[in-house]
Amino acid sequence: MKSDSNPKRIKVLHLIKSLGRGGAEKLIPETALVHDQNRFEFHCLYFFHQEENIKDELEKAGIQVHLIPSGNLELFFQIKKVKHFVLEHGFDIIHAHLPWAGILARFVGRQLSIPIVYTEHNTWERYNKISNFGNRITFKHQDVAIAVSNEVALSMRLNSIWDPYKRGGRLKVRVVQNGVNTEVFRRGGSHNPSTESEALSWGKKSLGPKGEDLKSALGIPQHASVIGKVAVFRSQKRLWLWVDIALKILEKCPETHFLLVGDGEWREKILSLIKKSGKANHFHWVGVQKEVVPYLSIMDIYLSTSEFEGLPIAMLEAMSCEVPVVATRAGGIGEVIQQGKQGFLTEIEEWEGLVDYCIQLLEDPELQQKMALAARERVIEKFSMKRMVEELEGIYLEVLDTSLRGGTTKQS
Repeated sequence: MKSDSNPKRIKVLHLIKSLGRGGAEKLIPETALVHDQNRFEFHCLYFFHQEENIKDELEKAGIQVHLIPSGNLELFFQIKKVKHFVLEHGFDIIHAHLPWAGILARFVGRQLSIPIVYTEHNTWERYNKISNFGNRITFKHQDVAIAVSNEVALSMRLNSIWDPYKRGGRLKVRVVQNGVNTEVFRRGGSHNPSTESEALSWGKKSLGPKGEDLKSALGIPQHASVIGKVAVFRSQKRLWLWVDIALKILEKCPETHFLLVGDGEWREKILSLIKKSGKANHFHWVGVQKEVVPYLSIMDIYLSTSEFEGLPIAMLEAMSCEVPVVATRAGGIGEVIQQGKQGFLTEIEEWEGLVDYCIQLLEDPELQQKMALAARERVIEKFSMKRMVEELEGIYLEVLDTSLRGGTTKQS
């Protein structure tokens, strides 16, 4: 029998509430670029439209993007629309992200014979009461729950109620740690026209989007060390502590500069703190940037003060760009950073210790460089996008195989 030279592609629908610039959203186009798109066809359906979104980035990654306008509480009235949308397009798998989309996907999955994969990007206790409740009581109605870190996986089990995770049951909980495309995220990469070997060399100047020297464009002296952070400005990041740490560092290392990339609801409060500090000329806020590699490439330390995390993509991207990390041991951060090798960690409520760790690195360039190179090596070895995508494709094929054999992996 003649084989089909053009087999039908597996159609995967990513379901997510909005397309902001958080880590969960950014992973969708970044994984698609590494997936075998001769084998998989990707679509993304979202519900809440906002000005700052990554729709263009999804489309550039080969993903077809669709919108059904809806707010949070209206989502549950969209079950019928989503069901018809899935049937109309003939999807093979729904891959939902974050609680609201996960709850919706499970209701749709109960009405259709379609595998449901859900990625949990955070520990359960960190969600608001409504999200947490809905997530728990519907959780078993899916095929595979993916946790982005071991701590997130543990939270699924420890917070089980009404038996969402049934030991010995069919529902599978898998840990697929987040990954980074290390070919894209490399120091001096992106807009820098230098060769690969030059781009990877320590201390290489980074060029901005218009080809200008980025430090000069930002008003940062060439000799100054830069401590930075890429984040959505929300309460979990505790950026008021980040500013407080920066001011304490300036007392000992007065030539240091601080770079914040991102935006969010806490922007005005954080910028006001900086203005009132009297040290505003040492702080540089550049807002949301589609191309973050140039900004990561001028950082000497990546500083994180988060109260909780899943496994932060921005931190992995910084490490891939040879930036050592000084951070609180929030979420999966402790699974990535080996103390004293790729950076330094403190306990979440012992954040003041981050000051001394930053100063130690600023005063010891040799240690800083050693940790910078170790940071990239760590990502290449354990947190590459290639590894992550291989694991995701394995899960897709597994749930499809079970479905085609007439079974189901969902708990009843």
